[in-house]
Amino acid sequence: MIDTHCHIYLPEFEADIEAVISRAEQVGVNKFYLPAIDSHTNEAMFRLEQQFPGKCIAMAGLHPCYVKENYEEELKVVADLLAKRKFAAIGEIGLDFYWDKTFTYQQYKALEIQVSWALQYQLPIVLHTRNATMETFDAIKKYCSSGLKGIFHCFGGTLEEARMITEAGFLLGIGGVVTYKNAGLAETLSEIDLKYLVLETDAPYLTPVPHRGKRNESAYLRLIAQKIAEVKGCTIEEVESVTTRNAEELFANVEG
Repeated sequence: MIDTHCHIYLPEFEADIEAVISRAEQVGVNKFYLPAIDSHTNEAMFRLEQQFPGKCIAMAGLHPCYVKENYEEELKVVADLLAKRKFAAIGEIGLDFYWDKTFTYQQYKALEIQVSWALQYQLPIVLHTRNATMETFDAIKKYCSSGLKGIFHCFGGTLEEARMITEAGFLLGIGGVVTYKNAGLAETLSEIDLKYLVLETDAPYLTPVPHRGKRNESAYLRLIAQKIAEVKGCTIEEVESVTTRNAEELFANVEG
């Protein structure tokens, strides 16, 4: 299995990261994609990538929640990194209108600039879309004809939104929310083909049941796969196989 989205370079994992990786490997998770947040977390992300070469793989990008007055300076850091080395993807990028709409204009500008880099470097994008799924889709759909691909991370939307996203050539990142009783995601996924899904934890956030409320980690990816298998009426092995293939195809030939 591949954890396509985990922040296991954050301070929550400093004390036991080797054990976290080991537990994940014991249940079959052998690759961990690391979405960027901002310039303050890049060093920790790169350090983890160096500690586990070929297993932990970094992305480059500016998270929408960290788009502030200095967003142009932050984007310059990303631009400089992209010019120096290869990354798995541009991410996580997108729009977030949940906490604050003060920097709405800047979020749109940052998204547009980073999408242009994805096309320039022929990289997939990993999208964060909290309270902004349609707004994000509307912002990126014009680029789909240019070959833009990627993941709508932490998807939790409607069946109509899922079909709209997958028809545009994007994958749905499915995490712990699928195990939440009242989320409605399980019902939506019952109608969506496995070929459109990838697995993610978003660790340390969005911990699946029965560990909800505790720190999330990549070993819990198997719980997400089990729930999807239950919803789809198939084996967990099929979920693991298809979602792994989906991730491998998306990230093919872009790892540095």
